[in-house]
Amino acid sequence: MAKYVFAAILEREDGLYNVSFPDLPSCYTCGDDLKDAMMMAEDALGGWLSRAEEKGEAIPEATDVAKVSAPEGGIVTLVLADTDAYRRMHAEKAIKKTLTIPAWLNEAAEARAINFSQVLQEALRQRLGV
Repeated sequence: MAKYVFAAILEREDGLYNVSFPDLPSCYTCGDDLKDAMMMAEDALGGWLSRAEEKGEAIPEATDVAKVSAPEGGIVTLVLADTDAYRRMHAEKAIKKTLTIPAWLNEAAEARAINFSQVLQEALRQRLGV
């Protein structure tokens, strides 16, 4: 229901980047590289904060980034989370869509008991890279 900014610590280990949020207990993730780690950090932070909001739990005050220190070789950065956007992105509410396909394709898919909704969702996720 809000936008938040929290400090995150990124540490390289075994070729991966581990991400932790000092202000948020049990909010951790990792990424294959810095770009992936930052994307995963946004997702982890959004998920943690969304669940806290939904449960009515208190969200800790973010520590000033200048007061956060990383272990040697680590990186301190800020991560933004918009919990409204996170919920929209992860909503499982189904939306009815009408579409057309050739009759022969419909018959072949029905003969194999293909779930049209599932196939469309998988194709859209693949096309969109999500």
